[in-house]
This record gives sequence, structure tokens and C-alpha cells, in this order.
Amino acid sequence: MKSLGVVLLTLCTGLATISCRQQAVEEEVWIENGDRKIYGVLNRPDGGRKQRPLLIISHGFNGSHEFGRNYFDSLGEIGYLCYAFDFGCGSLGSKTDNNTMEMSILDECEDLKAVIRHFRSCPDVDPDRIVLLGESQGGLVSALVADEMPDAVSSLILVFPALCIPDNWNRIYPSVEDIPDTTRLWDVPIGRRFFTEIRDMDVFRHTDRFDNPVLIVQGDKDPVVSLEDSRRAVELYDDARLHVIAGAGHGFSPNEFEESLKQIRSFLK
Repeated sequence: MKSLGVVLLTLCTGLATISCRQQAVEEEVWIENGDRKIYGVLNRPDGGRKQRPLLIISHGFNGSHEFGRNYFDSLGEIGYLCYAFDFGCGSLGSKTDNNTMEMSILDECEDLKAVIRHFRSCPDVDPDRIVLLGESQGGLVSALVADEMPDAVSSLILVFPALCIPDNWNRIYPSVEDIPDTTRLWDVPIGRRFFTEIRDMDVFRHTDRFDNPVLIVQGDKDPVVSLEDSRRAVELYDDARLHVIAGAGHGFSPNEFEESLKQIRSFLK
């Protein structure tokens, strides 16, 4: 028969094992932005509610919060809460609003600002360690918002950021009269408003107020967004670095994504 001490030791060891193996918890979080309710998912790395830094993940054109889930496990391992959400009208599959005819860069900025304000008031979020991560169009939105809310964003991560969106579309539609009522991009219908709002947008003027650290990750074979734009942004930010992934395009293969994650984890630690 085991002694009482052995039994207690066994029980305590078992409890410790259960605690160490506690799984991450994912929960749906809806955030109000005026009349709009933004849908997203929050990943808690150990299921607990102690105060932690937060990473807010913004998807690209016609993406969704599902892309953000790719970051959850790796960044949860280094202690980050992660929130991935759907921009209103940002994709055909958005759970916030899937009317892409009303897609708007300015509205997406307002969505992201509402998300930041929400989490800054949450007791389990460290308000001094809120990081923005944006992919492609979400990278453009994250850069614009970081410039508008420099005191609320501790650092910025841009993954193949589409900083070229205004210039690209202004070349396609040289005058306002050239913009049709509906433009289809990759089978996604976009309304006229999207293009009229960005006509006078100078993206590189939106880097002067954000002085905190910036990481940009991009492939050197990206056919969609310009690597030169990322290089220019790094020069304009006060504290920025660029990691170029050899052979990567717009979107990463599993190995390329792991290389990107390695850079992001090192940047955040």
C-alpha cells in the first residue's frame, strides 16, 4: 500500500501535469463600431485571463479572420493574445458584412480603430503592448491606423503590405469619370466609392507620426505589391526593418510562412 505522502505527491503531480497541458481557448468576440458589429475570434494561449500583450490581425482583400488563425499557436507560445476579425464589406465571406460593393479602405480603418479602442479597455490586455499585424490590404489599413493612433500601437508588422493600392488604381482610372459603378477584381465586385476615396491618398505621408518599431516581411517575387514600396517605407519610418523572403510571392508557402513567423517572433520578443 502506498503511503499517504506518495498518494498526495502523485495527486499533486497529476494536477501539475493537467495545468501544464491546459489548451489554448478560442472565443468569438463581437465589437461595436457604430451601427456595425465586427466579428472576430480571440485566442487565449493558455485559456487564462491574466494581463497579456495583444496582436490584432487584419486580413487582406477578400480574406477573413481565418487567415489570422495561422498565427495563433506560434504567437500564443510567446504569450500573446491574438484577435483576428472580418472587416465589414471586406470580403464575400465576411461575417461582419459581406457586401463588397461597399468595400472601403477608410471604413476598414474605422473598424480597426474600433477594435483597438475595445481591447484597450479590457482588463486582461496590456494597453501598452498592442501590436498590429496586417497582410496585403490589411497591411495598408494597419499602417494608416498606426499613424493615426501612434500612442495606442506599440509596434507594427506588415506582411506583403499593399501600400501601392492608391497609385495602382489611379493609374488604371486616371480620372474620376473613368471609374465604373462596378469593378470586378478576382471575381469580387467592388463599388465606385472604394476608388474615389483613395484618389488623393498619399500613403507615404502616413509614416511620419509612428515612431515605434516596424517589421515588414515580403517576398522578392511578389507580383501584386511592390518590394520597392516596402523598401521606401522602411526608409521613412524611424525604427523599421525589412525581411525579404527569397522566391516568395504574394502569399507564402508553408516553409516561407515559417520563415515569416520566425522573424515575427524574434521581433516581438
